[in-house]
Amino acid sequence: MARTMRTGLIVGLNGYASVAVFYAVFDLLAARGALYSVDLLGKAVFRGLRDSSVLGLPIQLDWAAIFWYNLLHLAAALIIGVIVVGLVETAVRNPSRKGFVFYTIVLGFAVTVFAIAVLTLPIRPLLPWWSIVVANSFAVVIGGAYLLRRYPGIWDRLNPFAGRQNGHHAALNGQ
Repeated sequence: MARTMRTGLIVGLNGYASVAVFYAVFDLLAARGALYSVDLLGKAVFRGLRDSSVLGLPIQLDWAAIFWYNLLHLAAALIIGVIVVGLVETAVRNPSRKGFVFYTIVLGFAVTVFAIAVLTLPIRPLLPWWSIVVANSFAVVIGGAYLLRRYPGIWDRLNPFAGRQNGHHAALNGQ
């Protein structure tokens, strides 16, 4: 259990950091300052910002909103990391559950992206759909790369399509 928790926290921290880095780069490339998106998200979540028209004006960074949003984002990422690692370890211990685990992780990704998109709808002009999908995909790739190193062969154990092809070829070859 301690190993699952530690690994999950590392995966969550990697996910948190990768999304933070993505949005810092996204904001810098848009010439808005590295904390622009996190400031907006903090203001939307903790200050009730709903009118995106005011966002076209220069706005002062709200350090308290940035802090609280980062804390919320970190907590959510850590929880997600622990859940994902728990699911992965379920598939490792019980290979017959790999389809359930795989589809649960995929559904969790979709639900996360959809929930973020709905919650950020008021600031959609400045936080486009594609950025939410790319940021979260980046987190999955970073977390997945860590898990692939931590659990060698895990992709084959999680992939519900692995083995089917081999079984299909064996059946075609009369084996």
